[in-house]
Amino acid sequence: MSDTTHTASPGLSERVADAPPENWVDTRAPAAWRPYLRLSRADRPIGWWLLLIPCWQSLALAIAAEGFRPLALWLAPAFLIGAVLMRGAGCVWNDVADRDFDGRVARTRLRPIPSGQVTVKQALAWGVAQALAAFLILLTFNRFAILLGVVSLLPVVVYPFMKRFTWWPQVFLGVAFNWGALMGWACYTGGLGPAPVLLYLAGIAWTLHYDTIYAHQDKEDDALIGVKSTARLFGPRTKPRLALFAGLATVLAGAAAAAALSGAALAAALVGVAVYGLDMARQIRALDIDDPAACLVLFRANRTTGLTLVVAFLVAAAL
Repeated sequence: MSDTTHTASPGLSERVADAPPENWVDTRAPAAWRPYLRLSRADRPIGWWLLLIPCWQSLALAIAAEGFRPLALWLAPAFLIGAVLMRGAGCVWNDVADRDFDGRVARTRLRPIPSGQVTVKQALAWGVAQALAAFLILLTFNRFAILLGVVSLLPVVVYPFMKRFTWWPQVFLGVAFNWGALMGWACYTGGLGPAPVLLYLAGIAWTLHYDTIYAHQDKEDDALIGVKSTARLFGPRTKPRLALFAGLATVLAGAAAAAALSGAALAAALVGVAVYGLDMARQIRALDIDDPAACLVLFRANRTTGLTLVVAFLVAAAL
């Protein structure tokens, strides 16, 4: 694709297909900023929520296990800012890698690069700026967490290409998106242990649940252009497969709590884990894989699903 700037047609001022109606980017942001904010998916905040939530889950579990320290008052907002920045940078990289595919899919053809609103060089510059800002936040963490954060770049770089080679790109998304389950614990404690690793594995299973739902929006276009996904792989067997991932996520989250807590704190955490699992079960029952709009609604509902564990672990910390 050429780096020559294209003139956008009038229709390109409309919101991207899966952006919420009346989102702040399309209604209040300056016109010149909108293509870059859309590149970062600022009009679709669910992505940074799903990147942030494993960080908060892990931090809350670490507080419950080791007691509250003032460090948490910095880490919680630092994870929020870092998640927004790194999600933005990751989306830029994803759109650069997928620019030829995105122009051939109805839901993504109005994204800034395939629609010609920004060039590839402009997009990369914007992505690097966000990554550098996130790196400044990373430098405020302990040395082990800094090294762990640098390693996290590998799955971020690899993920956009996986849908071309494997039916399981959602696994690679889970590896990248749930790194915060390791980071939260490492930033608070200076190391790792069974609890954050189990929570990380739970997050990967959770990602397989929610991103398979999301991928059903594009399965017909993906089949035409040869892009692979678990949605295409599972097809009409999606619901039992999702039940397996949801069950695995629930069991692993419970094991993470059991590895870190005991007594009343563990009991409170396990109640939250049960609600977490039941919410995924509710989504599976409601799922219609042939209704893209309904798939998007269920996908977005996973913000509440993930925050359930954050609240449960904070209650455990209070106990």
